[in-house]
Amino acid sequence: MKTIEISDIDEMILNLPEEKIQEVRDYVGYLTEKEKKRKAFEERVLKAAKEPDAVEFDTVEDAMEAIRNWRD
Repeated sequence: MKTIEISDIDEMILNLPEEKIQEVRDYVGYLTEKEKKRKAFEERVLKAAKEPDAVEFDTVEDAMEAIRNWRD
């Protein structure tokens, strides 16, 4: 399925002017970087969830307060 979709995109790109091809390249780069960051964040969250000493808070405000007071 992916191969067919990529082939379709390749065909469409061939009909674009050079400046539009660069825009497509930039956008794909942006999406790739965004996906990389999402995966890294997801891995950190899953790792933290597995930690037996993970701290849970009832609200975001409680968590932020704990962070602000952590070094006090």
